Amino acid sequence: MIVKIDGDISRTYCQNLCLIFFPGAKFPDGECQTGETPEASIVIREENGVYESKVTLFDGKTTVSGNGQASVSTLASPDRAKKLAVGKAFQSAGEVLLGQAPPWGILTGVRPAKIADELISKGLSRKEAVDALENEYLLRPDKAKLLTEVNKRQKYARSLLGNDTCSLYISIPFCPTRCAYCSFVSYSTPRYLSTLPDYLDKLCLDIAEKCRQINESGKSLTTVYIGGGTPTVLDEKQLDRLLSTVVENIKGHNILEFTVEAGRPDTVTTEKFDIMTSYGVDRTSINPQILDDDVLKEIGRRHTVEDFYRAYEIASKSGIKSINTDLIAGLPSATEESFCKTVDKIIELAPQNVTVHTYCVKRSATFTTEALEQGDKRGIYSFFGNISSACVDYSQKALSQAEYFPYYLYRQKNAQGNLENVGFCRDGYEGLYNIYIMEELQDIYAVGAGAVSKFLSPNGGKIERIFEPKYTYEYINK
Repeated sequence: MIVKIDGDISRTYCQNLCLIFFPGAKFPDGECQTGETPEASIVIREENGVYESKVTLFDGKTTVSGNGQASVSTLASPDRAKKLAVGKAFQSAGEVLLGQAPPWGILTGVRPAKIADELISKGLSRKEAVDALENEYLLRPDKAKLLTEVNKRQKYARSLLGNDTCSLYISIPFCPTRCAYCSFVSYSTPRYLSTLPDYLDKLCLDIAEKCRQINESGKSLTTVYIGGGTPTVLDEKQLDRLLSTVVENIKGHNILEFTVEAGRPDTVTTEKFDIMTSYGVDRTSINPQILDDDVLKEIGRRHTVEDFYRAYEIASKSGIKSINTDLIAGLPSATEESFCKTVDKIIELAPQNVTVHTYCVKRSATFTTEALEQGDKRGIYSFFGNISSACVDYSQKALSQAEYFPYYLYRQKNAQGNLENVGFCRDGYEGLYNIYIMEELQDIYAVGAGAVSKFLSPNGGKIERIFEPKYTYEYINK
């Protein structure tokens, strides 16, 4: 897709707006194009604090234009007003071109809850914040309300933080199999799994070193999160070693939440959960994605629906405080009916947390490469979201009626229908680490292949990120 800009506006921002209306678009460096290449032409001008923009979109056949305007105010800095004007012009043109407005309007960021927090922190009531999100950012009313509800639930999690707190993330990038929708760096082949013992040796050394750094910094460690991959791919002896290393090195800290993901039901055993709870692990995740054996097989999961129920029962009987279940709305091989039935069955189990993800098109995932080879017959690149929109809407209504509350939310590029991922919880069971990392409320010390440490700037400036080696063999030999 070609992007032409006349005026002072971020090209990256304009490209992100293009992705709302042209999912999966690529942006070449040069101006070489054919008569069928989609194009966006943006003009932005300012006069006396008022920004006006005109956007013209061409989809290869049809050309449409739209206009937008925004003023500098207490709620909008010059940079924000400029982006609002361009965004409104995009929305005006895109809605005509496609006959439908995106549910999240012109919001493009990963963390939209930050916008709600910003509006409320400037003195707006929640109702006024909803109105601003609808009128200025063009959100659909239910999405605007969802953001303010997330902000409300996060208030408790924020209250638990002091001035100098941090969390620890530990990466176990190994899985029994690789899912067809996944592009994470996690290893499932026998060759890579054979590196696990050496990886664990290196990881335990780094955990001790990272905890030493935390102690020397004077910060208080609040949460520990062991994720992946699938941490419970470790056998019982390996898991015991990992957790004993963690517990030994976090002594003296008041840990509010200790999570170990057990996302793959086929890796769950009673013995592993006995080990986890003996070391104080109080939160886990057992992830069915969908309760449909045919779909599970097609997406590359090695477990069955029955395996999920078995694993969930083990976790529940272990006495662990909080269990999360992950679901994915809009999997290419699923139906709306099978997903909605899954939501109902999960509500019957009554886990403390339910996280509903929207299917996201990952460039290196099997589903994506197949779609490109076959001309995207399944329509995974879809502005309208195929079944995802109906599935997400159903899940949010059903969970709300069952007294689950949205507590964290994030969005991804190329999510079907420009939709969101939302974590729901029973009252008092917010996943603290999820909130702290997603809303960037504290430093995150991270260890393991592919892990990213994040350090906040004292004055609210740019966040410093330190990346661990991406691949396990690089990490072991670093």
